[in-house]
Amino acid sequence: MAAVTAAMVKELRSATDAPMMDCKKVLVEADGDMAKATELLKERGIAKAAKKADRVAAEGLAGIVIADDFSKATVVEVNSETDFVAQNEGFQNLVKDTAQEVYASQPADVAALMASPFGTTFTDTVTKIGEKIEVRRFGTLTADATTALNGYIHSNNRIAVVITAKCDSEKTAEGMRAVLKQVAMHTSAMKPTTLSYKDFDAAYVASETVGRIEVIKKDNEELARLKKPLKNVPQYISMSQLTEDVLAQAETDIKADLAAQGKPEKIWDKIVPGSLARFISDNTTLDKEQALLDQNYVLDEKLTVAQAVEKAAKELGGTAEITEFIRLEVGEGIEKAEDDFAAEVAAQMG
Repeated sequence: MAAVTAAMVKELRSATDAPMMDCKKVLVEADGDMAKATELLKERGIAKAAKKADRVAAEGLAGIVIADDFSKATVVEVNSETDFVAQNEGFQNLVKDTAQEVYASQPADVAALMASPFGTTFTDTVTKIGEKIEVRRFGTLTADATTALNGYIHSNNRIAVVITAKCDSEKTAEGMRAVLKQVAMHTSAMKPTTLSYKDFDAAYVASETVGRIEVIKKDNEELARLKKPLKNVPQYISMSQLTEDVLAQAETDIKADLAAQGKPEKIWDKIVPGSLARFISDNTTLDKEQALLDQNYVLDEKLTVAQAVEKAAKELGGTAEITEFIRLEVGEGIEKAEDDFAAEVAAQMG
């Protein structure tokens, strides 16, 4: 008799969504024959949610759990194949249960979650629903007495955000919770991928710089053809590129331009700061798009998110600085193959 290994059980479970013990049982009965074991599961109605290699779970829902005392928050993403199933009450309850389980047990990763007793419950529920469903990812943030925490889930239940900020006192932390709810809403809408420009890899910034400048140049060719004002072509795209030497040279260039315009030197001090700020703004487009702290705050676009949080904390008589955030959007980054109906029919006819 062939030995049934843990790897074989895992492979069968992955292919059928059947409970682990059922997979082991049929593998023993089938003497390790994977195809025969799969058929046994189907015959017994255990694998009616069987997975197929070409099925992609890119729909689904996000879930969120926030502690009553704002000491911890968890977000999860559970994927389904179709939006129709995502509207199913059984699926919605499964997402809520998954979020509660992750919040309570804090598994290290998805594999650990699915290896727990909850994993069996999850796969049993999937079998009843009858579609490919999987936990894609999750995350949890915690807060101590001087850390503010809050979160937000969008009305479509497809985007969930949790965020924390380190404060100077418990009083400030408590007062900042409402602000963080607003920042979480901003994060939901503006899709930052990282906290600060300091997190960007230098090679990524260099690659993005070349690409973005080329796009603007091509846009300007069309604008010139239409005899419209041209876009400014930046030299840089991130604060990480604006070294002391770069900023010093920018200031020198600004002063040279003022001199060329015949502006009196005695008023330069009033003009240079604003011009330098515009130079920085024009040359940090990557930061504004992808780094949360550097984005223009949707509730006050004159301020960055970092400045808005600092201002709100100051009004409370303290200080606060965002330290972490997690943003999950259902299906983000998943490439969903287009259905080829003709090919599917041809395959079945063959």
